[in-house]
Amino acid sequence: MTDRRSGMERRSSERYRMTVDIEWENHTGRNSGTLSDISPEGCFVMASGDFAEGERVYVYLPGSTGDSIRLAGEVTNHVFEIGFAARFIDVGEKEKAFIEDFIAKHKEASE
Repeated sequence: MTDRRSGMERRSSERYRMTVDIEWENHTGRNSGTLSDISPEGCFVMASGDFAEGERVYVYLPGSTGDSIRLAGEVTNHVFEIGFAARFIDVGEKEKAFIEDFIAKHKEASE
């Protein structure tokens, strides 16, 4: 993503496009959304609602065995009634491995 203010690329890693139904949560409760892209550092969730930059959100990524993992994130960009971009925060080794596996699984499915 190019920073509109400076023309510089702000992302530090490649994002992978996908369409995966997920759940996310903020101060208003748990909601449904669609993951439209992801990288090891963050994601974009298509969801209705109003979001504030800097707001803490939780993204629930579905696992292959019916489980899911909750990832904490901070909203870095948002578009009213379209969705939000979040940078993952407080990511441990278990979460990093889950994200890598999730990307590999869904990236292969979309190629």
